[in-house]
Amino acid sequence: MPGFELFGEKEKSQVQDVLDSGVLMRYGFDGMRNNHWKALELEAALAKRMESKYAQLVSSGTAALTIALASAGIGAGDEVIMPTFTFVASFESILAIGAIPILVDVDDTLTLDPVAVENAITDKTKVVMPVHMCGSMADLSALKAICDKHDLLLLEDACQAIGGSFEGKPLGSYGDLGCFSFDYVKTITCGEGGALITNNEAYKTNADHYSDHGHDHVGNNRGTETHPFLGYNFRISELNAAVGCAQIERLDNFLDIQQKHYGVIRKELETLSNIEFRRVPNGGVENYSFISFFLPSTAIAKKAHTALDEAGVDACFYWFDNNWHYYKKWEHLIQKKSLGKLPQEVLNQLPDYTKADFSKSDAWIGRTISCLIKLSWTDEQVAERAATMKEVLARFA
Repeated sequence: MPGFELFGEKEKSQVQDVLDSGVLMRYGFDGMRNNHWKALELEAALAKRMESKYAQLVSSGTAALTIALASAGIGAGDEVIMPTFTFVASFESILAIGAIPILVDVDDTLTLDPVAVENAITDKTKVVMPVHMCGSMADLSALKAICDKHDLLLLEDACQAIGGSFEGKPLGSYGDLGCFSFDYVKTITCGEGGALITNNEAYKTNADHYSDHGHDHVGNNRGTETHPFLGYNFRISELNAAVGCAQIERLDNFLDIQQKHYGVIRKELETLSNIEFRRVPNGGVENYSFISFFLPSTAIAKKAHTALDEAGVDACFYWFDNNWHYYKKWEHLIQKKSLGKLPQEVLNQLPDYTKADFSKSDAWIGRTISCLIKLSWTDEQVAERAATMKEVLARFA
């Protein structure tokens, strides 16, 4: 991770196809494009790889989450349960449709704690949104049981975990809907882009229309298409989709490289008694894009992170102090900062997060360090990195 590390001739060839046709938009201009439909090609490849009936390619992972929620009829005042540890896109997508983000604790999977989810359910809850952070997954079987019990939608945010699996199913395909990001720093990239997958035909149809101003895409004249409901512009360009067409063909190779590099580092660190690795739920297989582990305390984890950086071990993250990925620095959500007036439902229902007790999350995230696994490392660089990490972390008992 990320896929841009290994850009090559396949990506160039796919992009050149689009430039040669001159058609950069995914819809229309049939006669000009020389039968090149990169977005459709990538949707077919993604659906096949993710073992889902349908895929809808859009402009970003954030857009994918927003569209997934809207496609299932989620709207103003509906509550969506999400974790305290994620990227800000999670609550942005919820607020974008006037729904209410309900933050709950994570556990040692670094994802939603099923007990906390159960305790957060109200009569307004409509969706449980696990976020498969840093290449691994939530306890999906437990979350699925909760959703079935309460008749809730299970929406998987697999933006950071494409290629992982749970109980033999690709991440994103276990729930009712799954979302991916193909931005510049993801395992496979379009530069900018995202997608949702589902087996529900109605959700697919709604997503298709909603992401293109409500166009119904019936017939071959864009100007005469009808608009059965309101929509917005979340389209991806053919240029971005073209990059993705090349990258998805390379996904399994990227995963193999990540697993190999991850394995070398983990083998070294497993000899240390002062660290504990994040828990992967039974039946889960990571995509190996990060290696995440716990130190004995928050204070020790902070010192260890600083020491790793000083030793030249780059791309290691201490999420507890991160501006974008942990609730403690989401002051714009906590203080309800917005350019315009927020919907009344949001103002009325959004919990007072200034008084929230997420000490259980703090206990895990405060002790966590996550280190990116790069595709471009040589075997020698991986071995050197593993040895350095072991030497540094051994000091922090």
